[in-house]
Amino acid sequence: MRNSRSSNNGPRRGKSQNSNNRFASGPKKTWDREEGGDRPQRGARPVKKYRGVRNKTAEQLSGASDDTRLNKYLSNAGICSRREADELIGAGLVSVNNKVVTSMGYKVKPTDVVKYNGTTLKTDKMRYVLLNKPKGFLASMDDPKARKTVFELVGNACNERIYPVGQMERGTTGVLLFTNDADTAKKLTKKTNGAANIYHIVLDKPLSKQQLDKIAAGTELEDGKVKVEEINFTSDKNPRELGMRIHDNKPRVVRRLFAHYGFEVEKLDRVSFAGLTKKRLNRGDYRHLDPKEVGFLKTR
Repeated sequence: MRNSRSSNNGPRRGKSQNSNNRFASGPKKTWDREEGGDRPQRGARPVKKYRGVRNKTAEQLSGASDDTRLNKYLSNAGICSRREADELIGAGLVSVNNKVVTSMGYKVKPTDVVKYNGTTLKTDKMRYVLLNKPKGFLASMDDPKARKTVFELVGNACNERIYPVGQMERGTTGVLLFTNDADTAKKLTKKTNGAANIYHIVLDKPLSKQQLDKIAAGTELEDGKVKVEEINFTSDKNPRELGMRIHDNKPRVVRRLFAHYGFEVEKLDRVSFAGLTKKRLNRGDYRHLDPKEVGFLKTR
């Protein structure tokens, strides 16, 4: 596996444009056409130092210390999010050193024994792994039908049990994040206001400018309106290829959106998620996020 550094630079926020668009330069800068991923790293760049949040470690950004708030302890153990943990604590389902604790602000020491419903909990170190997912792999850690899953690709990334963030179909390729940080995962995958996704899309037939404008204006599907932040052709010569930025994380939202207008998506490649890209990461390879990238995820 090639252990490479990645740039988080994605398209700037902005309304959809239909002329002089910044997608027109095509896949050379943003939309990755090749199955093999982006160009290899040519050399290490000097690391810039920033004030404040950017130059802190992942542990500092998450507020880690010897004592941990009880709701965060439950979240780190993979039980639930912090907000849901408060409900479990209030219901008297959590004990520390065999004593039921109902105080939301209670802090746990490293030597304390924490139990949920009578089961002793253990917390893992927070892990964040980025995969350039190939086509044909389920975005799941196991499958009862014994089909290929992403676990085969990231199973050796760390000792902790990590899970894919959000949904990704077998036929979709590109950026897929894994973590055991339940709070961050839940924040990134909110259905309508989660992290931004940037896709390179290839349709089965040409899309007209009028149809593109309709999609840019928003489309009402059976589970709500799909708001597209930005969409355009990646070049003036091929009206089948598009670039799209969207915050909607509903299941199969991109394919359903184009099916609504009578199109089939032949290729769907996520080139960016939450500002993370697959630069210098070949198809099927993964890498661990650096502390600065983790900090950005937690402050989104």
